[in-house]
Parts: sequence; C-alpha cells; structure tokens
Amino acid sequence: MATVLDSVRALFAPAPAFVIDRETPADVVARETLLDRAMGADRKTKSSEKIRHGRLPAEGLALVARDGSGHMIGTVRLWNIEAGINADGQPLDALLLGPLAVDPDHEGKGIGSALMRAAILEAKTLGHGAILLVGDAAYYERFGFFAAKAQHLVMPGPFARERFLGLELKPGYLDGAAGMIVASGRKLGHPPLVKR
Repeated sequence: MATVLDSVRALFAPAPAFVIDRETPADVVARETLLDRAMGADRKTKSSEKIRHGRLPAEGLALVARDGSGHMIGTVRLWNIEAGINADGQPLDALLLGPLAVDPDHEGKGIGSALMRAAILEAKTLGHGAILLVGDAAYYERFGFFAAKAQHLVMPGPFARERFLGLELKPGYLDGAAGMIVASGRKLGHPPLVKR
C-alpha cells in the first residue's frame, strides 16, 4: 500500500535522463541529423545501408531515446532480412540491426545500451528468431552477439568478417544458416501522383 511519504518521494524524484520510445514519422529529420553527426557522411556507402535502402524498418522495431525535453538523442532500427538458408534448405527469416547511434553530446550515459536491450527484448517479444549486425565485437558481445553465429553468412559487398555478428533469440535458430543476406519486409511506398 502506497503511503503519503511514497507519494512525496515520487513527486520530488528526479526526472529520468532519457526514455526509450517508438520512432514516429516526426522523427525523420532529427534521426537523419543525428546519424550524420554520429556516423559521418560515408554511412550511406556501407553494405548494411544497401540492404536497408528502399525499405521500412521491421514493424515495431524502430526505437529512439529522448531526453527530458523530448529531443531525440539516440536511435536504433531493425530490418527484415533473409539470412541465407537454414539446415533444411529453407529461407531463414531474421533481423538486421542498425544503425545504432547516440548523439555525440550524450555518449557515455548508457543510452546505446538501453536502446540495444529494448530492441532485443522487443524483437524477442515479437517472435523473431535472430538478429544480425555489423559492428564492434567488443561492444556487442555483452548483448550476446558473436561472430561464430554468422560465420557461414555473407553480406552483399565488402564487409569485415570479424565484425559480422549474430544473436539467437530462439536457441539454435542460426544452426546451419548459410548464404547471402538479402532484404525482405516492407518496401518504402511512393507518394501518389497529384494530377494538376
């Protein structure tokens, strides 16, 4: 049972430094600006970007971190892919994570870790079997991503093998997975033509 003292503590408790939220269409400009600041102009030339091009993120798997004023200070998205074929020769549905980025002015506050944990939990809750990404193994291993899980899979175009990592959300999901990563899922729609 809550007491008056609990209510007073809640009233004067400090506001959280940031919250994790779903991305909205209003976040597009802020997200692109944040990605340019955090990752540089060459971010669009990477193999992962080629897979994401012309696609929408997986349903429910575009998350942002917002500061106390509601400004976006971090972003992560997951994308539907086919991760080669499984041991039975069937196409293997999975997710590709990225980009994960935090505003440089807010680094070191646990925002990236919170976004990762939220994205993994949401993907698992939605029933996905595995997540792949290209990134720094020393950072992503703490979340359960390992190169061995993606060892027989390849990205289109150049990629660093030691940075290509996988996480199974369902035990054994990537066992026997082999082949090329290809985009799947929802394509970006084109706005209707306006007749004049």
